[in-house]
Amino acid sequence: MKKSLVNGRIFTGEQVLTGHTIVIEDQRILGVVPDDQAGGASEVVDLEGNTILPGLIDLQVNGGGGVLFNDAPTAQAIGRISAAHRQFGTTALLPTLISDVPEKMRAAITATDEAIRNSVHSIPGIHLEGPFLNAARNGVHDPGHFRELDDEAIRLASSLQHGKTLLTIAPECVQAKDIKRLVDAGVIVAAGHSDASYEMLRCAIDAGLRGFTHLFNAMSPLTSREPGVVGAALEDQDSWCGVIADGIHVHWATLRLALSAKQRGKVFLVTDAMPPVGTDITEFQLLGETISCSSNGLTNAQGQLAGSSLDMITAVRNAVEHLNVHWEEAVRMASQYPAEFLGIDSTYGRIERNYIANMVLVDDELQVLETWVLGARLPI
Repeated sequence: MKKSLVNGRIFTGEQVLTGHTIVIEDQRILGVVPDDQAGGASEVVDLEGNTILPGLIDLQVNGGGGVLFNDAPTAQAIGRISAAHRQFGTTALLPTLISDVPEKMRAAITATDEAIRNSVHSIPGIHLEGPFLNAARNGVHDPGHFRELDDEAIRLASSLQHGKTLLTIAPECVQAKDIKRLVDAGVIVAAGHSDASYEMLRCAIDAGLRGFTHLFNAMSPLTSREPGVVGAALEDQDSWCGVIADGIHVHWATLRLALSAKQRGKVFLVTDAMPPVGTDITEFQLLGETISCSSNGLTNAQGQLAGSSLDMITAVRNAVEHLNVHWEEAVRMASQYPAEFLGIDSTYGRIERNYIANMVLVDDELQVLETWVLGARLPI
C-alpha cells in the first residue's frame, strides 16, 4: 500500500524541506518529492505542520518496559523493550546483553535472529557488552562471568545469522590477533570496561577496533602522562564514541570537550537503558542486586551507576541544551551517526529514497507525537 505523508517539515538528515511529500510503500521510502509531484496514494497522512525526523537508533539498550534482556533473552522480550522505547522516538535498537554465561549469550543471539526474521520491530543486530572485560573496570558487570576470548567464544560471538553484532571488549584482555579474527568474521569491536594503556588501545585500533562504549565511563581516564582509553578515543579521528548524555554519567563540560576533540560525526548518543524506561517502576533486580531509581540515576546499594533511565529523544534535547549543538546535529547524533558506525547507513538514519521508513514526528519542543517503524504508523 502506498502512503503519502503531507503538510509537514521534513528533516531528511541533511536539510529541512517544506512543501514536500514523503511517499512510502511497504517498509521503504519511495521518495521525498515536491507536493505537486506526489501522485496518488492509498492513504494520505496529514502531519499538521509538525516536523518529521529520521527514526532514532540506540545501540545500547539493556532493557525497557520493565524487561531486562539478560533476564529474558527472547524475541518476545525484544518486542516489549522496543515498544517501550518507541514512544521516545527510538525506531531501531540493539538489544544489549550484559556479561553473562555462554548459554545466555547463545539464547540472546538466537532471540535476536528471530526478532530480525520476524520484521515486526526494527532490530539491526545485537550488542554483546562483555564478557571479555577487565574486573578493574567492571562497573556493575559480574566479574564472575568474565572469561578469556578463546576459539569457541569467537565462534559464539560471531554466530548471528542476520544483522550486525557489536561486541564490547577490554583490549588488554584480548589479543590483537583475536580482535582481527572477530573483525574478519564481521563483528564490530568496541572498547569498554577497560583499564588499558594508550599503547594497548593503539594496537587494538590497528587490529580493527573501531568504537568506544559509553566514553569516559568504566575506562582508564586521560591523565598527564598516560592518555589511557579516553585519550586514545579522543585522539583517533577514525573511531566512533557512544556517549550517555544524561548529565549523570558524564559532566556536560566533559562531553563538550569530547565533541571538540573528535571529528564531526564520530560521537553518537546512546542510552544504556534499563527496565525502568517507559514505566513508573522505582527499582529492579540486576544480577542479584537491587537497583534503585532516583534523581541521582540508577544505582546499586553502594551508589554505583547501573545503566540509565534515559531515553533517546531526551538525549537529543539534552544535546541541544547542554552540548550547544543545533537540533539538526543532535538528531544526526541519534540517527545518522550510529547508523554509520554500525555500517547500515545506506538504509537507516535518513529520510531518502530506498531507505527504511523509520521516522519520528515531533513538535517544536522535540516532543514525540508519533513514530513510523518499517513503514507502519505506530502508537507511542
